[in-house]
Amino acid sequence: MTAVEARRSAPSAPGTRRRLPRWARPMIVVAVGLAILAITTTFTGQVQLTSSGTAEAAVRLMLPILLAGLGGLWAERAGVINIGLEGMMILGTWGAAWAGYQWGPWAALLGGIVFGALGGLLHAVATVTFAVNQIVSGVAITLLGLGVTKYLASLIFFPITQNPRESPRVEDFPDFSVPGLSQATSALEAQQRVLVSDLAGLLGGLVTNLNALVVIGFALVPITYFLLWRTRFGLRLRSCGENPVAAESLGVNVYRYKYIGVVVSGALAGLGGAALVLNPGQLGYLEGQTGGRGYIGLAAMIFGNWRPGGLLAGSALFGFVDGLQLRAGGEAVHALLYSATLLAVAVALFWVARRHWTPALVATAIGAVVYALYYAVDTIPREFATYAPQIVTLVVLAVASQHLRPPAAVGVEYRRGEGD
Repeated sequence: MTAVEARRSAPSAPGTRRRLPRWARPMIVVAVGLAILAITTTFTGQVQLTSSGTAEAAVRLMLPILLAGLGGLWAERAGVINIGLEGMMILGTWGAAWAGYQWGPWAALLGGIVFGALGGLLHAVATVTFAVNQIVSGVAITLLGLGVTKYLASLIFFPITQNPRESPRVEDFPDFSVPGLSQATSALEAQQRVLVSDLAGLLGGLVTNLNALVVIGFALVPITYFLLWRTRFGLRLRSCGENPVAAESLGVNVYRYKYIGVVVSGALAGLGGAALVLNPGQLGYLEGQTGGRGYIGLAAMIFGNWRPGGLLAGSALFGFVDGLQLRAGGEAVHALLYSATLLAVAVALFWVARRHWTPALVATAIGAVVYALYYAVDTIPREFATYAPQIVTLVVLAVASQHLRPPAAVGVEYRRGEGD
């Protein structure tokens, strides 16, 4: 028996608490979240909270955020802060619209990737080669993306559409649904049974009216995990974000891996821009259509603690809130206050079970304040409901900030030969 096997088979010491397997924790969180939504739907009557339409809209709306967040993950794991994700997404929207108008949806994906990667390359040249401050470079690329796309739209699209702010219509990917499963979930949702119909509605939105871009976007999450955490290439890239001097001493070409990370980051952000262009509600370039999603993607990456799985959860949360406010408006967002109250109660009970009284009291107090707000108003004004995703972003980051562990050398200026 090896030492590792002996350690695993040894009984736990008296008084020690066995830790849950890593895979079990997100499953518990998902189960608690679904239960809270089901209870909220039952007691508030807001069936849109768990309808298949809301879930379907959430998938489409979370996709650009997810892709931008994956872009941020690649760059920051290589040690480079990429505030310029928004600008790279903007470049991707124009590239996707230009290529998609001429050659179809697959060309739109390629155009978005290429234009986003060009933005990433510019950021890499500035920050890696010339050691420009990474925040300054990112802001500059966002401003540059705004200016360049506005100029190109006036030059290329205006003669066609007579509107310098939008492109001609772009062809979309054909939709498809998972055979059998889509019909079964639809039938269960129509029965309006507590919890069962809620689960069926949410699942139905994940298997209905999909397209190739949705499948690619979700597939990139495990692909990113495999490449960065299960390959030699990924180990070297992540070492550049943790300790580039040590990585260089072991023969890693730090500059090369930082360039790869930032260029891939731009390509993924550009793909997120293409997802906006190919959204069925838009199907074309529109000035200002990113709406800060590059920054929300960065927030989702931070919420996910620089891990693909956590990033997926954060993107789903922001996409869900955005889809809910678009489909149901202020009343459904108002019902989320009830969900937030239940979540605060669940958190308080968790801390009570662990005998940590201070965080339990804080969670209880927050729950009481949120419930008082829910009880005091009947709906959320549309002006506030529109910004619900951004508000959720701020709240989630404030709560999660105490348990984050960014790459140790992210944002740190590096020069070749520093360890000599």
